[in-house]
Amino acid sequence: VQLQASGGGMVQAGGSLRLSCTASGRTFSRYPMGWFRQAPGKERELVAGISSAGSTVYADSVKGRFTISRDNAKNTVYLQMNSPKPEDTAVYYCAVRDARYGDIRVESYQYDYWGQGTQVTVSS
Repeated sequence: VQLQASGGGMVQAGGSLRLSCTASGRTFSRYPMGWFRQAPGKERELVAGISSAGSTVYADSVKGRFTISRDNAKNTVYLQMNSPKPEDTAVYYCAVRDARYGDIRVESYQYDYWGQGTQVTVSS
């Protein structure tokens, strides 16, 4: 199983960026997926999660600005980042929880498959 994340880069505050993560080797349409981030010196935190049914969970810090979605036909999860702020600067990771029809969990240890991470840098 591989998760390939892409779409990171540099963006100005107030701009927009879309991250993508495509899974290969297994179909994850029935499994919860999420985006985490980790800034230097900080713990890895859940940014957004989406269940197989499409329900979503967001960190308070990104509510109203970021949107998570999934395309099961493409085995891909997206994170649309609108109006990013400098404090959103981090390495972003996609992850899959190996729990069929399971719920979204906020703890990173609950997730079993991880992408390689993509750097997002927001300039002021």
